[in-house]
Amino acid sequence: MQTLTGKQIAPHAKQSYNREDWQRGYNSLKEEFDYWIEDVDGKIPSDLCGTLFRNGPGLLDINGERLHHPFDGDGMICAISFKNGRVHFRNRFVRTEGYCQEQKVGCILYRGVFGTQKPGGWLANAFDFRLKNIANTHVIYWGGKLLALWEAAEPHRLDPSTLDTLGLDYLDGLLKPGEAFAAHPRIDPGCDRNGGQPCLVNFSIKPGLSSKFTIYEFNLLGKLVHQYSQVVPGFAFIHDFVITPRYCIFFQNPVSFNPLPYALGFRSAGQCITFQPDQPTRIVLIPRQAGIKGRQLGEPAKIFEVTSGFVFHHVNAFEQGNQLIIDSICYASLPSVEPDADYRQTDFEALSPGQFWRFQLNLETGKVQRQLVESRCCEFPSVHPSKVGRPYRYAYLAAAHAPQGNAPNQAILKVDLESGDRQLWSAAPRGYVGEPVFVPRSNGAEEEGWLLTLVFDASCDRSYLAILDACDLNQGPIARLYLKHHVPYGLHGSFTSQCFVGNQMPG
Repeated sequence: MQTLTGKQIAPHAKQSYNREDWQRGYNSLKEEFDYWIEDVDGKIPSDLCGTLFRNGPGLLDINGERLHHPFDGDGMICAISFKNGRVHFRNRFVRTEGYCQEQKVGCILYRGVFGTQKPGGWLANAFDFRLKNIANTHVIYWGGKLLALWEAAEPHRLDPSTLDTLGLDYLDGLLKPGEAFAAHPRIDPGCDRNGGQPCLVNFSIKPGLSSKFTIYEFNLLGKLVHQYSQVVPGFAFIHDFVITPRYCIFFQNPVSFNPLPYALGFRSAGQCITFQPDQPTRIVLIPRQAGIKGRQLGEPAKIFEVTSGFVFHHVNAFEQGNQLIIDSICYASLPSVEPDADYRQTDFEALSPGQFWRFQLNLETGKVQRQLVESRCCEFPSVHPSKVGRPYRYAYLAAAHAPQGNAPNQAILKVDLESGDRQLWSAAPRGYVGEPVFVPRSNGAEEEGWLLTLVFDASCDRSYLAILDACDLNQGPIARLYLKHHVPYGLHGSFTSQCFVGNQMPG
């Protein structure tokens, strides 16, 4: 395996992170705020207009009782609105049924997927299969709706101006109560089967000995235009996928699921998933079809095999003749979540890092080649929205400060896939970055735009929004917008050109 050649830009100084600093980013934020950001270092671009929505676990404890894993935390939406060079911040918890119940009684009432158990030991948890829809993974504005997503259940609809929770959204009857809708949709910038207009593509999976994959495609008005399903052999534990004009692409990670410890109350569902290093990763290609609701049309799924590994997130994919190129963040294995473990004591150095890999599938021969693109520990990839599913040049990622080893994300990395050059801005030693969201300039080239990322600054226990020029990360943020508080480490977010403030601009 060869790495792409090119210039590697080193961080401004080689400094390690501080574990206690990193841990404080996992403190709950229990307050809800609504204010104009006045503490600004640098200049906010005057032509940056719209709203950054961001989702993540805002509560890491219930009345002082810590959750076993941050992925079990209740979803909190942040809205950061830009207009005329001014910026407004608002955060609200998603008022899910479980959140409201637990806040009322002040204790944990639900088992979490990633290890949180109800008080009372295994007897109190045995045969309790209720899911708490925590709405904590992603937030998107599409078809006039703001939706908070959690991949194991239905979306929650929110008011985009106030972030008030309006209730569960069944997508005009598409979903039945309790049915899943994944938390990592992709937006096709120009769908041939939708008159060349953008469409939102998402999926749901019903796992089992065989797993049913259902694909949904929505037009700009949020109306379902295509739906199709495929049954794929084996258990499926999948968070993300990628698209091209012809395919939806999934990495079926090599894992097994033993439900018995979960049923008996000894472990959570996530703790019953075991990585199988002796089994290959399966790449599942589901052809995109002009399917009518309830019908299955077209050719069956195609399955390829590659060396064992685990993928949470993909960068992008595109077609090139008879080749299909898939860029992904890959791990050597899936770390286990043990019942007696404390995620705040994570030994980064003992874990394999996520790295940027390229997979090249020959659709005629079935052969798969893979190539290490970037060895630096990285996650949360982002590309220009117009390049989703198309050939592209630039990828942006949250990354470690140091070029080797595993560590928390403290930097934003730009990878030039054509020249091999790298650019890196690091917030180390006391800053910890989140997912970079790419906001394109109007009618600009692929790298012309801004990267927006929330940074936890442990030196003052506050978070700030960093605005980076996507053309030149080396210069550092063109503006830092300091919040009055911290925001716990989040998961995913999205940007819309519509500005939602909910009250009048200040004079």
